Amino acid sequence: MRNRKKNGWKIISILFFLALTLLAGYVYTSLDFERQAPQIEAAKVMVWNKKDPLSITLLDNKGLKSFELLLSDGEQSIIVGQGIITEETKKQRLLVKYPKSKILNPNAKQLNLKVTVNDSSKWNFFQGNKAEKTLEIILDVKKPNVNILANSYSITQGGAALVVFQAEDENLESVYVKTGDRKFKAQPYKKEGYYAALIAWPFNEEDFSAKVIAQDTAGNLRKVDIPLYLKKHQYKVSWIRARDKFIEGKITDLAENDPEYAAIENNLEKLRAVNEKMRLKNEALIHSLAKNVSSKILKSWKIKKFYPLKNAKKVASYGDERHYYYGDKDNEVSHSYHVGYDLASTKMASIKTSNAGTVVYSSENGIYGNMPMIDHGLGLYSLYGHCSQVLVSQDDEVVAGQTIAKTGVSGLALGDHLHFGLLV
Repeated sequence: MRNRKKNGWKIISILFFLALTLLAGYVYTSLDFERQAPQIEAAKVMVWNKKDPLSITLLDNKGLKSFELLLSDGEQSIIVGQGIITEETKKQRLLVKYPKSKILNPNAKQLNLKVTVNDSSKWNFFQGNKAEKTLEIILDVKKPNVNILANSYSITQGGAALVVFQAEDENLESVYVKTGDRKFKAQPYKKEGYYAALIAWPFNEEDFSAKVIAQDTAGNLRKVDIPLYLKKHQYKVSWIRARDKFIEGKITDLAENDPEYAAIENNLEKLRAVNEKMRLKNEALIHSLAKNVSSKILKSWKIKKFYPLKNAKKVASYGDERHYYYGDKDNEVSHSYHVGYDLASTKMASIKTSNAGTVVYSSENGIYGNMPMIDHGLGLYSLYGHCSQVLVSQDDEVVAGQTIAKTGVSGLALGDHLHFGLLV
């Protein structure tokens, strides 16, 4: 009888031990009891203007449960955020606003924000995993200082202007010039805190204004108008008959050499594809190449007038609005703008650069044909299209007066000439 009781206790003990082992295994392997603490994503040191909310992100692989945000000036503290997260959420973005309460010292230069977060794990006796992080906050409510030092007197529609200015702030983050929805990068000039920028007024936009904008890391923004006298310009409008010979010649050649348009058989569709879609694609490449402005301090910058082709005659102007019609003038079939000057001299005439620079492109580019493009600094680029020969390579440094190419009929050119363009 005693042996039976002993055996019974042994079996119970073994079963109890097995149950504990299984329970321990479940606790240590189940996601419900995961032991990884939540993460708090935010910069260790933040700069705050008190106006815009600070952003903090909470993360957890199981799910977030609760959080608390405690803001302190070193003497007084106030809870600026707390909550229970009821839905299963693995990521939560918190926006911290400066408290309206006057508990904190209004003259404080620095604050601390203690972030506490718990996850929904059943670990730690169902309390979950906990994470804490104290963030240092530097208060900055002062806007950057901006002073316009010099600028072009005027800007012509379709032209460019230069501005030199000073921008200062302890926490300066970015400076640029904004014209409409365009941003022009300002390059450091002469010494720290001074900048220069070239800006442009698109030829096909009637209105124009320019502002220097400086922003610090706290989000404080200063906008200063650049005083420019605006000169309107009326650009030429041309109506051009699209003849079959033109479409079946140059247009077809260009279409067949581009897989995107090679299958088009209809002549008018082919014309639109090359004159509009291919043109925009080629110009997008040009503009992408012309975006770079150095962040290095520019010690000096001088530009002479460009005179790329000796004894040349202008055969087409910049800014021409061109309407193509087929047969009758009422039958408009395509539309485009001419964004450069066409200059003609003798066949295969030498093309020279009037200013030193770096070659950023030296290859074929659709309707522009063989096309070298040169960076002259401060965001100014020159472009030379329809060349028969290109005598420079990408990354070459060129000097003023150097022959860089020969005129030709590559791309969408009907006669030997140079398509010359300047970009800002």
